[in-house]
Amino acid sequence: MNVVPDTSVVIDGRVSATIEDGQFEGATISVPEAVVAELEAQANDGIETGWDGLEELQRLAALADEGTVDLEYVGERPSAIERGHASEGEIDALIRDLAEDLEATFLTSDIVQAEVAQAKGLDVEHVSPEVRTVGTLTVENYFDDQTMSVHLKTGMVPMAKRGELGDMHYQEIADDPLEEETMDEYAREIVDGAKEAAEGFIELSEPGMKIVQFRDYRIAIGRPPFSDGIEITAVRPIAQTDIEDYENATELKDRLLERQRGVLISGAPGAGKSTFAQAVARFISDHDYAVKTMEKPRDLQVGPEITQYTELGGEMEKTADALLMVRPDYTIYDEVRKTDDFEVFADMRLAGVGMIGVVHATRPIDALQRLVGRVELGMIPQVVDTVVYIEAGQVETVYDVRTEVKVPAGLTEEDLARPVIQVTNFETGEPEYEIYTFNRQVVTVPLKDEEGGPGSESGVDRIAKQEIEREIRSIARGYVDVELKSQDRAVVYVEEDDISSVIGKGGGRISDVENRLGIDIDVRTHDENPNYGAGAGGGAGASSNSAGSQGAAGQMVTPEITSRHIVIPVDGNHGETVEVQAGGDYLFTATVSRGGEIQVSRGSAIADELEQAIDRKEPVTVVPS
Repeated sequence: MNVVPDTSVVIDGRVSATIEDGQFEGATISVPEAVVAELEAQANDGIETGWDGLEELQRLAALADEGTVDLEYVGERPSAIERGHASEGEIDALIRDLAEDLEATFLTSDIVQAEVAQAKGLDVEHVSPEVRTVGTLTVENYFDDQTMSVHLKTGMVPMAKRGELGDMHYQEIADDPLEEETMDEYAREIVDGAKEAAEGFIELSEPGMKIVQFRDYRIAIGRPPFSDGIEITAVRPIAQTDIEDYENATELKDRLLERQRGVLISGAPGAGKSTFAQAVARFISDHDYAVKTMEKPRDLQVGPEITQYTELGGEMEKTADALLMVRPDYTIYDEVRKTDDFEVFADMRLAGVGMIGVVHATRPIDALQRLVGRVELGMIPQVVDTVVYIEAGQVETVYDVRTEVKVPAGLTEEDLARPVIQVTNFETGEPEYEIYTFNRQVVTVPLKDEEGGPGSESGVDRIAKQEIEREIRSIARGYVDVELKSQDRAVVYVEEDDISSVIGKGGGRISDVENRLGIDIDVRTHDENPNYGAGAGGGAGASSNSAGSQGAAGQMVTPEITSRHIVIPVDGNHGETVEVQAGGDYLFTATVSRGGEIQVSRGSAIADELEQAIDRKEPVTVVPS
C-alpha cells in the first residue's frame, strides 16, 4: 500500500499519528519533494509550521528505522516559479499528480485538497487536524496573584513585574539564568498550545516574532535575528474592576450613557488604562449598547457578548469598514498609537459610532495633543469630547472638550476671535487649556500657571514672546530682546543698525508683523533698555543670531511678468511665510505655494511697486519670515 501525504498533514503531525494508530502500518510512505521544498522554505523564513513539518519528517524516518513503514521521497523539486504560485495551488497540484501516478492513497488534512482530489478520482483519506487538551504551560508557573508580567530571556535570570496597580516592581523571580535549550522548549510549548487549545490562537506570526493569545495570557516570543536571543514576555491582567469601583464615576457613567461619545482613556504604562477600558466596556454593554473591540493583539478581558476584532487583512482600516456594516453603538479601540490608528478612530467617530480609545500619555492634555496634526483642528471636539486620565489605577482627571468661537484668553483685540478648543476639568467646571491657531501654528495654552510661582509668565505670554522674537529675528541682524508690557503691547529692543530694517519703509514691515500677531510693537534700541547687559544679552545674543543674519540675506530670485501676474520662483520654503524685498527694502509678506512660487496680481499696489523695482534692476530677494 502506498500513501502520499500533502504538506498540511505533515505539518499537523497526523501522518505519524495515523501510523502509530495502526492504520498505515507496513505501508510505503511516499513523501513528495514538493512537500520538503515547501517546509524548507517556511523554516528558512522563520515560520513555525516549517519547523513542525520537518520534525514530522524526522518522526517518519524513525518509524522507518524501526521497520514500521517504508519511507521514500518521490517526484521532483518544484521550480522557484511553482513555489511562488503555491498559494494558487501549484504545489498541491504537483502532489496530487504524484498520488495519481503511484496509484496511492492521498492523505491530507486540508478539506479543499480532499474535495479536489476526490473530484479527480483519487483514493483520498481526509484526517481532521488533531485538537488536544492543553494543560498548564510551563511559563504560567512563574505567575502568582500579584504578577502582571513575566520576562524570560536566554542567559538571563527570570524577571517579573509584581505588585499592585500603580506600584509595580521589576524583580528577579529565580536564582539561575535560563539556557537556550530551555527557552526554545518554552517557546515551542507556547506556540503548540496556542494551536491546539480552543482558548488560544496565534495573533501575529512574522520571521523572528510571534504573539500568542493563550487563555488570559498575551505572550510575545522573539527569536534571532529579530532579537539578540530567545525572549518570552507573558502578560496577564491582575485586576478586573467595575466602573463603580472608581471615584468620580457617577457623572462619567451618565456622560457615557447620555449619547455616543468620543473618549480617550490615557495614562502611563501600567497605570490601569486597559483595566478601566474593560470596566467601561462591560458597563455600557450592560446598558443596552452593542459593544465591539478593535485590538492588536486581542487581550482585553471582556464577556462573550462583546466580540473582539483584530486587523482584517493586516489593516485596521478594513476592520473599521467591516464594523461599520455591523453597526456597533460603541467600539473600544485598544492601543491608539500611530497616525493610521488616529485616522481610523476619527473616521469611525465621524460616522456616528461611539469610540473609546486607549492612549499612552504622561499628562491628561498630552492625549488630546496627539490628535493635533492628525485630525483637522476644528474637528477634534467632534472626534473626542472626553479625556479620562488614569493614574495608579484610579480616575485622576476627566476633561470635557468643546469648541467656542471667542477671543483666546490673554488676547484682547476683537478681530482676533477664532474657533478655540476649550478643555475644561469635568469635576470643577473650570477651563484648564485652550487650543487654537496662533500665527499659523497650533498652540496649546495652559490657562493656569503651570510653574506655580508668583509673577511667572502665563502660557499665552510665553507664546506671544516667542512669536515676536521669531518674527523680529528674521529681520534683524543683531541681538533681539522682547519685553511684553501687556497682553496686547510689547517693546522690542534691537541694535541701532537694525532699527530701519525692522521698522521698514514707511513703517510697513513692523505694521505687517503687528497685524499678523495682533500686538502693538514699539521698536527701540538696546541703549533704551534699562535691563540691557544684566541678562542674557550682549555679545552672546548677537552670536546666537548669526544664523538669523544669514537668513535675512535671503535668496536672489528672478520674477517673471505675465499678462496677469508677477510670478516669483522660490527654491525651497514651500508652504512657509516669506518676505519679498527689493534692493534690501521690505515690500510685502507672502506664503510660498506648494509649487514653489509666489504670484502677485498685476494692477495691485504691491505689484506696481515690484514692477518699478524690476525696471530699476534692483535685486529682488526672498527672506524666510
